[in-house]
Amino acid sequence: MTPPELGAYVAARIDSASPSLSYDELTVDVPLAAWATAAELCATDPVVACDYFDWLSAVDEGDTVTVVTHLFSPSQGHRIRLRAHVAKGTEIPTLTGIFRGADWHERETHEMFGVAFTGAGHRVPLLLPDGFEGAPLRKDFVLASRVAKPWPGAVEPGENAGDRRPTLPPGVPEPGTWPASGGSDA
Repeated sequence: MTPPELGAYVAARIDSASPSLSYDELTVDVPLAAWATAAELCATDPVVACDYFDWLSAVDEGDTVTVVTHLFSPSQGHRIRLRAHVAKGTEIPTLTGIFRGADWHERETHEMFGVAFTGAGHRVPLLLPDGFEGAPLRKDFVLASRVAKPWPGAVEPGENAGDRRPTLPPGVPEPGTWPASGGSDA
């Protein structure tokens, strides 16, 4: 089955699914309500037969987070990329009941992007220390190390620091907007 035929087959079985091709790779955009249903269809339908879970992650799009998973069919030799656009703070159904390997990927996506997966069970920290607040791969997360030391891209090799207008790295607030160091606001 060709990727366009496979996309049409999946879209006919999932309400509001939208298949697209890029570099001969099939992507099926599904609504949040059909996320787990689409994954289950891909895993159990004998025509699709994408029963190999490859990976799951997210992309911060500003106001939304796009959750993406890659599925592969060893028997058919084709792959599908499922994608759901989720508003920040919205929970998405877990795929661990369909693909046991999704657990680690969902834990990482939860930690790094702040995406919550419903029905996933207890989530202990995987990559970040206990008590860490924030989602470090979100665009609105400010890295404190970028404020504490000079931005390395401000000066090219062989160039003097005074030759360029001072720049701040992306996401760093303007000077004076953070509280003074030393532990006191006074």
